[in-house]
Amino acid sequence: MAKTKNIIPVKTGDCLELTIETQGASGDGICRHQGYTLFVPGGLPGDIVNGEISKITPRFGVVQVLERLKDSEFRIAPPCPVFPECGGCKFQDLNYDRQIEFKVGVVTDSLQHIAKIPAPEEIKTLKADRPYHYRNKASFALSLQDKKLEIGFYKQGTHAVADSNSCDILLAPINEIKEWLRGLLEKHRVHIYDETKRKGFLRGIVVRHSESTQESLIGFVTTKGRFPKPFMEELKASENLERFHVTGVVQNLNDQSTNIILGQQTRLLWGKTYFTDQLDGLKFRLSLGSFMQVNSPQSIKLYEVIENWAKTGDGKILDAYCGSGGISLWLARAGLPVVGIEEFAPAIEDAKESARLNDIESCEFLAGTVEQHFPKFTEGEAIGTVIVDPPRKGCSKEVINSLLKIAPDRIIYVSCNPSTLARDLARMEAYQIEDMVVIDMFPQTQHVETAVLLRR
Repeated sequence: MAKTKNIIPVKTGDCLELTIETQGASGDGICRHQGYTLFVPGGLPGDIVNGEISKITPRFGVVQVLERLKDSEFRIAPPCPVFPECGGCKFQDLNYDRQIEFKVGVVTDSLQHIAKIPAPEEIKTLKADRPYHYRNKASFALSLQDKKLEIGFYKQGTHAVADSNSCDILLAPINEIKEWLRGLLEKHRVHIYDETKRKGFLRGIVVRHSESTQESLIGFVTTKGRFPKPFMEELKASENLERFHVTGVVQNLNDQSTNIILGQQTRLLWGKTYFTDQLDGLKFRLSLGSFMQVNSPQSIKLYEVIENWAKTGDGKILDAYCGSGGISLWLARAGLPVVGIEEFAPAIEDAKESARLNDIESCEFLAGTVEQHFPKFTEGEAIGTVIVDPPRKGCSKEVINSLLKIAPDRIIYVSCNPSTLARDLARMEAYQIEDMVVIDMFPQTQHVETAVLLRR
């Protein structure tokens, strides 16, 4: 029998009155028209909109809002002048309690639909005490439009820059440093990289700042070449270096046609190649590319959760994808024996130096991929706990297989992507969820940080 062809009840250009029912994992509103799923960017549950169909596929369509006829009860006034055009935030118009409900819902749906396992009856949540002005690192994009320098984050779904003097989720000194650098770059007419022509010099600016030590580190991402001498002379002589407690200015070379922000080579322009951060008295040396959570107050909450889970177990702890050693050093300070594994070699050097700064000797760090090092721990000394905190793509099958061979009593999985978290949990059939916490590491955005305790 021939397969029945689904009939799409709309066509591009149709205008409809729609009521937004829920939100997808992307944060976009979702509604249905004659059983057909429609995604509505910018729509919130309860909104009634007049929208135009801008795209159709066999499974779903996309709607552009022409007019909002009725506001959702969850909708609030966003403070940012470039919201929602800027892609840095998604939820400035959604009240904060509803943001938390959304994130728990995304985790629950991922477990049910991807992992095919029931979510825990209670998923604990750790809200941010400060939903704005929390982010300690910014990677700014640059462009030149009509001879005007634009600095900011990319607009939603594009590589066009949403120029703004200030970003509400960044720590204030980062905004101020960016505007100081804007003035210098404009004054000395530093050549800005053109992404479409693949020509030019300065591609981006990275600013990192510690709220506890007040130190800052500035990174310029460039193609091969050097800054104009007058620019460097004024930069090095500026009183703003002292005002913002800048410890170093570095140049990162990236001449590849890629979306990856940083290249492999970094050279010192002024000062030091690192700055110092501090969490609850624990000191960290951080270079430009070393991974550290972008929300320091929420990081402390996350580390406390992990410590409470880890200290009840026996044996050595493996901390995979350890970055600059945040979790490893936190646990080692509590007297637990830890081995951290990280592919980015400069981060391992930072972690080792941080261990020395804190007089911590119960922590070992290994440079290399998790795939390289995990097989070494499948035999020999007992591993009681393995912590995995992978990038958004999650763990490879090779890592999961090695993890199952190590067979620790418990696994602590820290994730910034609920879908790959669910996929990986489904692969760990020998383990079951004992506890789960959603930590709001990224307020005003759709991004979700989850910590899961698994027992064999």
